[in-house]
Amino acid sequence: MKNLYLLLILAICLSCQNKEQVDTIVTNANVYTVDDNFTKAQAFAIKDGKFIAVGTNTEVNSKYTSKNTVDANGKTIVPGFIDAHCHFLGLGLNEQQVDLVGTTSFEDMMKRVLDFSNKNNVDYILGRGWDETDWDDKAVPDNVLLSKLFPDTPILLRRVDGHSALCNEAALKLGNITANTKVDGGEVALNNGKPSGVLLDNAQALVLKHWPQPTKTEITKALLAAQDICFDYGLTTVDDAGLSRESIEIIDSLQQLGELNMRVYAMVSAKDTLAVDYYLKKGIYKTNKLNVRSFKVYADGALGSHGALLRQPYTDQPQKYGLLTTSINDLDALAQRISNSEYQMNTHAIGDSANHAVLTIYNKVLQNKPDKRWRVEHAQVVSQQDFEMYKTIVPSVQPTHATSDMYWAEQRLGNERVKVAYAYKQLLNAHGKIALGTDFPVEHVSPFLTFYAAVARQDAKQFPKDGFQKEDALTREEALKGMTIWAAYSNFEEHEKGSIEIGKFADFIVLDKDIMTVDVYDIPNIKVEQTFVDGVKR
Repeated sequence: MKNLYLLLILAICLSCQNKEQVDTIVTNANVYTVDDNFTKAQAFAIKDGKFIAVGTNTEVNSKYTSKNTVDANGKTIVPGFIDAHCHFLGLGLNEQQVDLVGTTSFEDMMKRVLDFSNKNNVDYILGRGWDETDWDDKAVPDNVLLSKLFPDTPILLRRVDGHSALCNEAALKLGNITANTKVDGGEVALNNGKPSGVLLDNAQALVLKHWPQPTKTEITKALLAAQDICFDYGLTTVDDAGLSRESIEIIDSLQQLGELNMRVYAMVSAKDTLAVDYYLKKGIYKTNKLNVRSFKVYADGALGSHGALLRQPYTDQPQKYGLLTTSINDLDALAQRISNSEYQMNTHAIGDSANHAVLTIYNKVLQNKPDKRWRVEHAQVVSQQDFEMYKTIVPSVQPTHATSDMYWAEQRLGNERVKVAYAYKQLLNAHGKIALGTDFPVEHVSPFLTFYAAVARQDAKQFPKDGFQKEDALTREEALKGMTIWAAYSNFEEHEKGSIEIGKFADFIVLDKDIMTVDVYDIPNIKVEQTFVDGVKR
């Protein structure tokens, strides 16, 4: 009996010696790998920040051993979420500004500005998040009261979409704005022949070019604050849509120092022509945490502020068609330049006219240039005959835009044109893949709201009863792919992230509920219990 016991111990020791030592083993999990077959697994092993094995408990435990073995107790694990279109730095900077999200009236907005001013001794005030469509009085505000309350401090308050802003007189004076001011791709709104204080799209730059820019310290603080928020929601990669060269270099520096662990797919702002010249000459810049290989371009404004460029006039403002914020000639010339590089062109296009123009230019310059993966960001209103042009163009959309805009979208577009708005299923069918994001801080950061909006096409109060244009809802599998592997594909990163597979970065999250089977109305309330990047808890 004693000899048998010794032999058993020896066999166990020999077995352990034959196993490969790894950094971490996770077992007894409900793993959605999001591989090509949407396979499920029980366990995986991690070494040097990457998945080295994925399979059943037996398969993993028979070949690998670790001093750090985690029993997941049946919890659901999915790949780390990728937000395919957001403003990561903007989210952090918003923490340093007046938060106007959720204001219930113009008076409520003014109170928040006053409270911010009383708590912060600043010479300039920025805010963002107001949306007149949420107020009882849905009229676009003017600056009369704002100018009385703040006669000397320049104030610029951006609408939730960022495409219009309310400025007081002190801010308008910075830009020398009068009733006669004209700007390409923008508009100075007038009230009784005088500037109302509302600036649309490119007109905002007239003021902001005189505004003090964030310091390196402020940018650093903003990035680290945004990282904390995003990790809490299970985001492990963010596609920041429109960064300056300076901001990109600060991100790179913080990542190299190990202070910023969020992976960033950086879209260089094409508004900065010097940055465009610099990166086209430099070529793709890629590390494990940072990927600089795309440019963010604007074709038009936003639907909510009547700036999205439409083929026919707005139904509720028949004198307006919206704004082309970058001329067709400039879009074409920029596309030609970018097409001769390895860079990707990602263009904001919301209205059907803007989508048509961008898709036409894309398809023209990309002839005989396969796998460029150029993207249209938002793709909110697409003429029926233009969907087929998405065959070679990646649609990058934000499902919560549909459920935020559905209350008034028909007022802007009419009952026929609205049917080809927020048509995510049609876009998916046209291209075969669709990248999903939030556009935060325009919308909430939570990827669970993205998932819910994509699948249910309803708001948090389960309105409308049968879903908003439910025929364009995505399945749960499609939604999860759009937030993981398809988003990675849109970044040329599908071989390194977006699924739990051997050789990929060990980016994954542990959820408190099974996102694929939980009641659909519980999806917005799912919590992320743990977020891992490179196999390390963040």
